[in-house]
Amino acid sequence: QDMAGAPPGGWHPEQAMTLTEALRCFTLDAARAAHQEKILGSLEPGKWADFIVTDQDMFAVPAADIGHTTVLQTWVGGRRVYAK
Repeated sequence: QDMAGAPPGGWHPEQAMTLTEALRCFTLDAARAAHQEKILGSLEPGKWADFIVTDQDMFAVPAADIGHTTVLQTWVGGRRVYAK
């Protein structure tokens, strides 16, 4: 669906990803595709710490509200580079 909720039910709901699947695609799977999974893609000792802090738990709000999430902090390589 688009941000207005159209079309009802989505374009191809049988092909929809869960939030967990989408997050994995943009993190660990992307690192693997770039052959960088030893240093990127997850928060583990020895890996770069690139992540964001948001104003809401995206797993606790309706999917339609995720687009209204505000980024409060951005961390790159374990260092805060943005704070709202």
